[in-house]
Amino acid sequence: MQWGDRIGRRLKLQDMHILLATVEWGSMAKAADRLAISQPVVSRSIAGLEHTLGVRLLDRSRSGIEPTIYGRALLNHGLAAFNELRQGVKAIEFLADPTAGELRVGTSEAAAGLVCAVIDRLSRKYPRLAFHVKLGPPPDLQDRELRARDIDLIVGRLPSADPADDIETEILFHERICVVAARASPWSRRRKVALAELVGEPWALPPPESFPGALIASAFRACGLDVPRISTTVLSVDVECMLVDTGRFLTMLPPAAILFSTKRLSLKLLPIELPIQPWPVGIVKLKNRTLSPVAQLFIGCAREVARPLARRK
Repeated sequence: MQWGDRIGRRLKLQDMHILLATVEWGSMAKAADRLAISQPVVSRSIAGLEHTLGVRLLDRSRSGIEPTIYGRALLNHGLAAFNELRQGVKAIEFLADPTAGELRVGTSEAAAGLVCAVIDRLSRKYPRLAFHVKLGPPPDLQDRELRARDIDLIVGRLPSADPADDIETEILFHERICVVAARASPWSRRRKVALAELVGEPWALPPPESFPGALIASAFRACGLDVPRISTTVLSVDVECMLVDTGRFLTMLPPAAILFSTKRLSLKLLPIELPIQPWPVGIVKLKNRTLSPVAQLFIGCAREVARPLARRK
């Protein structure tokens, strides 16, 4: 099948748009209604696509319309093509007015403070920029939103294994975990503190089955200690910080979570070295995907904001 001879002159974006709408709404009648065209136009458009490609794209049944394996393959790549066109239009808009544009960012709660610091800096300089932030575990964001192109990039903990073939990563800094107390806590006035001294204190920690919870448990065991009884189990950095700010609780958090997210709170990192290997935090994006000028601005600003953390050992 030759692109120039058979496909390039016959495959139209309008036909792809109609096919996408038909699959999305499950029937030609609903697609026609949504697109404000007649049902025969929808039928002819899809029939023309099937004739051009030489394969059946849709299966019709009592329950509605479903794409065939050929239709699904065309839709997957068609979505990417429409996304690239949308990015191209946004790039043109940005070049025409460099103070406007939008960006969709995925991040975890632990890295949300860094994302907010970048957004704050950019929005001060470019007040017409619009940002959409999606919270969730980085692996889930990568497998769903990023690959579906519902977000432009992810900021968060990078996977320990090599990234997939379609994924590109950039390390901003290596994160560690620290014991956190309120500045009013007696522990904050100590120059030297041993982790063994804190086992009996009230702790506000993430559940043991979560990534940070398992990491914290390994830190206690590596020091030859039993994991302390958790007074409050919570998978929320903000809630942990608010509990610690009461002066009664302790927790373990990355320094970045304190630096960027809790300036309004009086918290302090205790001088305890934990036997935990630092893990990389950075940016995750799709390979061979054209980034908008706003995304490039965001990445450049993220490097600047994270530079002090990258210099820490």
